[in-house]
This record gives sequence, structure tokens and C-alpha cells, in this order.
Amino acid sequence: MRGTWVLLAPLVLAGCVKDSASHYINGNEHTLSVRVAQDYFWKKTVGVTVVAARWPDCQRQFNFGELPQAEMELELFEAGDNVFSLRSGERMWQLETQNCTLLPTPAPEALGQPVGVFRMDDSGKYVFEKAAAPG
Repeated sequence: MRGTWVLLAPLVLAGCVKDSASHYINGNEHTLSVRVAQDYFWKKTVGVTVVAARWPDCQRQFNFGELPQAEMELELFEAGDNVFSLRSGERMWQLETQNCTLLPTPAPEALGQPVGVFRMDDSGKYVFEKAAAPG
């Protein structure tokens, strides 16, 4: 019976999402990283965690809760010095990396300039894609 569970374990874990991607703002010492995790393949949601880091001053993790798998694409915007906004569907968050704090939810018109998007690529890897340069 024990051998059966060992053989079934990969099937239970297959299809689960557990990955991360980072946006390097100013080298390796100033970053925003998004981690997505789906605990079980039958869950239709993923847990989303964002880590803001600006070394040596701060590093902090923010739990954005559960998002539907279809909405795990997170758009990233820059709204000023060290202020970043993220949007997934109708949900929005804003944080600053001066002290690594979560700010009040921004108004849609105050998201800032597009920086890029965190998304699942065609090979099933979570990646950060920079926005196209304006013009």
C-alpha cells in the first residue's frame, strides 16, 4: 500500500503551480518579486505573495491572498519615486519600496506608468515581461 502512495504522489502534484518572477528596479538590491502557489491541482485559485526589497534598508513580504488562476497575471506600474502599483482584474494594490510598506488602494487613474507584467509564459514558467517602450 505504501508503494502505491509513492507512485501516486507525482500525479497529485502534477499541474500545481509554484513559481516566482522578479523585476529588478535598480540592480539586484532593489526588486519586486511575485510568488504564485497552487497547493492542489484541483484548486482553481493561486496564492499570491509579493516581496519588496531595497537593500540594505528594507525587505518585506505582502500576502495578496488568493486569485483565480485566470487572473494570476499581474500588471506592474510605477507611480513615482519608489511607488509601484499592481493590478489583477479589478483588484489593485500599491506599495512603496523606500520603507517597504503597503499603501492604500490606488484609484485606477493613479496606477502610474506601465512597467510590465508578471505572467505565465507558454512553457508554464512564471515570468516578468517588460512593457514596450512608449513611441
